Amino acid sequence: MGRISVALVDDHPLMLAGVVNLFETNDDFVVVGKGATSEDALHLNRKLRPDVMVLDLFMPGNVFDVISEIVTKSSGTKVVAFTAMTGSDHAVRALNAGASGYILKGSSAEELLQGVRAAHCGETYITPGFAYKVIEALRTASMRKVAAGPIKLSIREEQIVRLLLRGRTNREIAIGLGIGEKTVKNYMTILMQKLHARNRLEVLIAAQKLEVDNRGEPISRH
Repeated sequence: MGRISVALVDDHPLMLAGVVNLFETNDDFVVVGKGATSEDALHLNRKLRPDVMVLDLFMPGNVFDVISEIVTKSSGTKVVAFTAMTGSDHAVRALNAGASGYILKGSSAEELLQGVRAAHCGETYITPGFAYKVIEALRTASMRKVAAGPIKLSIREEQIVRLLLRGRTNREIAIGLGIGEKTVKNYMTILMQKLHARNRLEVLIAAQKLEVDNRGEPISRH
């Protein structure tokens, strides 16, 4: 696997310089651009199409709209929020906008690198210790959506959900079911629609709710 291209956006010059240095001195990454505003983030994404965009939430412009635009209009760019905002509402809003990671600025350098690697691999990463607070907030919102009506899953969708609940990655699910990884991604898109989820984490939370409703029995179709 080649190096992960990253673009970094933060309106604090010293913080930005430190993060740029962190990624530039790690052989797994290549820094392709940097900026200080929401508009910079959009410009960098349109021009460079980085694998991962790391951006602060507290800077000029509507960052949440920027996250959504980057995720929906780019060809695979992932977004990781790197911020001092410790409210679960900010994290939920960022994840719902399409962010693949939410990392607090008090985290270690390795946690930031790990979070970007995870996002690049299609996973969701939240700062350990803060994750429980975010998951509980997402769980509450997801349960309300699932409770709104019955969920109909195909046999293959049920199989994928069970493997997701066991912590399997898309690649592991593909191998386990004997299907292509691209097919798994297509099913994930369908599951997000059916479970009213905006990301992989919300799919897991909604799937857990389905299992609870069935008292541990296999997820039933309606």
